[in-house]
Amino acid sequence: MTQITDNDARAIEELRARLGSRLTIVGHHYQREEAIRHCDIRGDSLELARRVPGIDADHIVFCGVYFMAESAALLAREGQQVLLPDHGADCVMAQMTPAALLDRVLGRLTASGRKLIPLAYVNTSLAVKAVVGRYGGAVCPSANAEKMLNWAFRQGDGVFFLPDKNLARNTARKLGITGRDTHILDVRRAGDAADLDAADKAALVLWPGLCAIHARFNTGLIEAARQADPSCKVIVHPECSPEVVRASDGAGSTSYIIDYVRNAPDGSHIYVGTEINLVERLAREQAGRLRVEPLRASACSNMAKITPENLRRTLESIVDGTAVPVTVPQEDAAPAKAALERMLEACA
Repeated sequence: MTQITDNDARAIEELRARLGSRLTIVGHHYQREEAIRHCDIRGDSLELARRVPGIDADHIVFCGVYFMAESAALLAREGQQVLLPDHGADCVMAQMTPAALLDRVLGRLTASGRKLIPLAYVNTSLAVKAVVGRYGGAVCPSANAEKMLNWAFRQGDGVFFLPDKNLARNTARKLGITGRDTHILDVRRAGDAADLDAADKAALVLWPGLCAIHARFNTGLIEAARQADPSCKVIVHPECSPEVVRASDGAGSTSYIIDYVRNAPDGSHIYVGTEINLVERLAREQAGRLRVEPLRASACSNMAKITPENLRRTLESIVDGTAVPVTVPQEDAAPAKAALERMLEACA
């Protein structure tokens, strides 16, 4: 396997050199080392969305999951191709919100005339972003969730946050919004199970989704870390449960986690609660200066679907003219782009 990977790595670099300025490879921080080492641009969802419009290359290869590539295709200029090495690299949380169901639920929630503003976490399909855009809503990244939630409250008389209930609750707590002001919607039976009266009374209505990767962290892991080293620090991603976030020393996006570790004093011992590839990369980067450990090993199997082999094949398809780009349905393009641009404008 190592020999195959090494051969793929050499081939990728040769193809990158051959394509030159016509190619830009971008990658999310959760990518495995053998993939992200080939990326020209690395970042979290917000950073990558900000960078795509400024890319001049004809071909943008996205090392990430499908919803990220869709957003890149939406923000790319006309004539640019956005390619994903494995179209099966999806996101479990994104799949928790089918666009048709969301549209039906939003229709029921706003039928009374209430101006409920939908705020879609970036971990959603382009079709969902389009529904949100049609209802006057926006996309929300974890890096600026507080700013976007404030923005949404200014636009209407309530906010409907989807799909991550944990990110929503953790962000709401920063704004002083308590559980009494929130309602987790029951979307079973094609949305008919929703308690519309309870939703109408809540300032913040939540879709019942979560991230399976971050749901694996619990307060027992934090307690064990502190018992092992009382001087340690624990930082986590805000997709973790509110209980885990409250028990930690800090919570924030992948960019926050990276900055926290890089700016920590020499000799620090930091436990990190997020996807394992980022944690291990930070541990290697900081080896000898401070100690970085995972709160537990929690890997995203979909991020791992991007491999040196399918990255090489993608670059070969560009060279031989057989590349299959990620496409954006025409009917979804304008409203989805509006939702994304509202985010970019608010977070500028």
